Amino acid sequence: MSDYTLNTANELADLALAEAMACGDDKIVDQIGEILGASSQSLQEAYLTAVRVRRAEARARELLAASAAKRGA
Repeated sequence: MSDYTLNTANELADLALAEAMACGDDKIVDQIGEILGASSQSLQEAYLTAVRVRRAEARARELLAASAAKRGA
């Protein structure tokens, strides 16, 4: 996959997740994925991967923060 595709996917994932958080509606993330898939399956796959990675990271950080809070750190 090209650097352009990965960079674009990462940028779009950041923007989509930020907008979803701002408006309180995760559907925008899915809608962007559908739009990308209609034109470029490669960009869609990279975007969806970027979204999953960011969501997984957020869940992991929440768990670590909760664990630290439990032990009073």
